[in-house]
Amino acid sequence: MDRLVLNEEIHEVVFKDLIPNARKFIWVATADLKDLHLQRTAKKFDTFLSLFAALVGDGIEIRLIHAKEPGPRFREDFDRFPELIESDRFERVLCPRNHMKAVIVDGRRAFLGSANLTGAGMGAKSVKRRNFECGMLIESPQTVKPLMELFDSLFMGEHCLKCERRVVCPDPII
Repeated sequence: MDRLVLNEEIHEVVFKDLIPNARKFIWVATADLKDLHLQRTAKKFDTFLSLFAALVGDGIEIRLIHAKEPGPRFREDFDRFPELIESDRFERVLCPRNHMKAVIVDGRRAFLGSANLTGAGMGAKSVKRRNFECGMLIESPQTVKPLMELFDSLFMGEHCLKCERRVVCPDPII
């Protein structure tokens, strides 16, 4: 059943239900990518990259599309996880035209909404400091399938050769 997800509930749905229940793959699309932290235990917060590294270590494949290069704090944190740098199970592409925000898990469930992969968007940030966001948790195959097709076409670079922003793209896929 599809359902509306609002504000801080996004953190719960995406990082405590959707992503941890992945069995095969996770595809994430975001425009902005920052050093997002998650509440891992009652008193411990860690970056979402630690969760991704653990999932990759468990055999989950992760694809990430983002629109711009992340900042220095993200890059520094990313370097702490050689399993993401060295593994064929973690792939990311940069597409400046991407503005969709989606998380697709195992081709069965997805979150689609306004939140970027940032602390203010979907992180464990204070209710008084985070963005106002909305989204949908989607479980209907007739919605998840075309979302996957769009994501896959972007990830594989089907638009790259004819893209009129190619001259300013820092990392063309093709």
